[in-house]
Amino acid sequence: MQGLFISMEGPDGAGKSTQIELLQNYLEDKGYEIIITREPGGTVISEDIRQVILNKEYKEMCPNTELLLYAAARAQLVNEVIRPALEAGKAVICDRFVESSVVYQGIARGLGIERVYAVNDYALEGLRPQLTILLDLDAKEGLRRKKQQAELDRMEAEGLEFHQKVAEGYRILAEREPERIMKISATLPKEDIHAKIVVAIEERILNR
Repeated sequence: MQGLFISMEGPDGAGKSTQIELLQNYLEDKGYEIIITREPGGTVISEDIRQVILNKEYKEMCPNTELLLYAAARAQLVNEVIRPALEAGKAVICDRFVESSVVYQGIARGLGIERVYAVNDYALEGLRPQLTILLDLDAKEGLRRKKQQAELDRMEAEGLEFHQKVAEGYRILAEREPERIMKISATLPKEDIHAKIVVAIEERILNR
């Protein structure tokens, strides 16, 4: 069985965790062994980097440092978890991947789309998910949902304007790469979102 790599993206509060769980069940029924991981994180080293990135005490962190820390955590995750799993024919579902850096650091922080992709191409040797699911959600609604769930980390605690740039940034990326990045409204019922994801996987990957 050929390895399968899918990433789940979207603004904070879009419901990625719910869709990852539903997707896991679907792919298990297809016979895949599933690896679920997250960004930043997924390894001991990457989780330690995550603690630095999201620490609310580090308000002085500059955008370049933020970009490089994310890329470092991602490189370790790919080397230690994702590539070995794909080579073993497993399905990898990643909660956020390189598109998160492109929208958060490249667009919302103003570092530039191509610059962020270039840094990550070096870190990841060009690896991309076969399919990226983008759960599209208005920034105000996303923040409202997130504030009901838990205490906000350093990135989540950014202001509304920042999160509006993030939401719009995701839409820009979906327009740039419509074959790989599939945008779905996160306001739909969870069952409808999952159904659209299943159709995308079957049409774009499994039946090709």
